[in-house]
Amino acid sequence: MEIRVSEEIRQRCPEFTGAAVLACVQNTETNPQLWEEINHFITDYRSRYTPDSIKEMPTILATREAYKRCGKDPSRYRPSGEALVRRTLKGNDLYRVSTIVDLINLASIAYGYSIGGFDSDKIKGQTLTLGIGKEGEPYEGIGRGTLNISGLPVFRDELGGIGTPTSDNERTKISLETTHLLTIVNGYDGDKTNTLACAQYIQELLQKYAMSERNEIILFGC
Repeated sequence: MEIRVSEEIRQRCPEFTGAAVLACVQNTETNPQLWEEINHFITDYRSRYTPDSIKEMPTILATREAYKRCGKDPSRYRPSGEALVRRTLKGNDLYRVSTIVDLINLASIAYGYSIGGFDSDKIKGQTLTLGIGKEGEPYEGIGRGTLNISGLPVFRDELGGIGTPTSDNERTKISLETTHLLTIVNGYDGDKTNTLACAQYIQELLQKYAMSERNEIILFGC
């Protein structure tokens, strides 16, 4: 899998750093040990941060700024990393989707990055390109229906958009049948070390909870 960053993204977000995790996995509906780790993490997280802390989180602020540079209002189309952190700090429970989605959400909260998760067998072609959504471009967000991605950063395969920091596409979403996974950490803060650390955390969680023995990390856009 080759992941490219378009010139339009380079011009607006020159500091962008991405990290992709490619893995063979076994997904399940839920994993009690994972949720024990999630609940322990969230208890500690809420003891250290409040909703006001979001204003000072570099990863979230950088993603919001990237939206503005690309032409999207981040308050109307909230990045998923920010949405998860807000939900957590407001005292709401996280959604239980599946083991792989749940562990990606944990990593997103831990680092504040918006993270895309895809069934790589559903991706068309061997190249993904990060660009900016166009007016009228078709896109079906997971659980959201038709999503206006004009002005949103978007990864495209041969057929079109598969992922934005706000929502991934129904076409390539993770299911219980997913055996080949691609996750992408969107590092709009330009912190290569932190982006890599987030990817390595995902790698560790996959090894612990998704029977992942074969996986690799690809850095791009650096």
